[in-house]
Amino acid sequence: MEWDWEFARSILPTLLQGFRITLLATFLGAIVAAVLGLVLAILRRSPNRWLARITGFVVEFIRGTPLLVQLYFIFYVLPDIGISLPALTAGVIGMGLHYATYAAEVYRGGIEAVPRGQWEAARATNLTTRQTWTHVVLPQAVPPMIPAMANYLLAMFKETPLLSAITVVELMNQAKSVANSSYRYVEPMTLVGVMFLIVSVISVIALRWLERRFGRIPRQ
Repeated sequence: MEWDWEFARSILPTLLQGFRITLLATFLGAIVAAVLGLVLAILRRSPNRWLARITGFVVEFIRGTPLLVQLYFIFYVLPDIGISLPALTAGVIGMGLHYATYAAEVYRGGIEAVPRGQWEAARATNLTTRQTWTHVVLPQAVPPMIPAMANYLLAMFKETPLLSAITVVELMNQAKSVANSSYRYVEPMTLVGVMFLIVSVISVIALRWLERRFGRIPRQ
């Protein structure tokens, strides 16, 4: 099948609508992952042994199951118990929860890398727990985490096509809709690949800069 430039130009606005949904889902999912990941990391360090163990089990369970299964559970199973969510909301929660477990391990590694002397110095100066975290621990722990967190953000972006399985009209879903209605697959799928490639290349360049700026952290 030959490439049709006119057809490609005609479907571009439709694909860009899906592309905006893809970027929105990635952005919101990243916020959920960053916030919830920090909560999980702190809970895993809880002096309450049972709380720490339960949190650890939850983290490992979510990491050990496919994201697609989690998306199906949130969108298709939860309504059976009275919890119905819009497709995009379910997708954001699913991706955010999934990647929060990976972010939690990055946070945990960064927190444990803070020298014990810093904790002791905070106690010696009578800082509260909140002050210790906000003024001593996190300012030292977060910067080295940034490259790894950016890496997970890119991974999340590349997994957004899974959202089409729960009817989110993101980029891949728009492309499939165009292809099915026109019986032309070359142009929409190629344009999708190009859009993902452009964002990925820009992200990789930014990631390399972050690694040089803040240092590399091994993937957990």
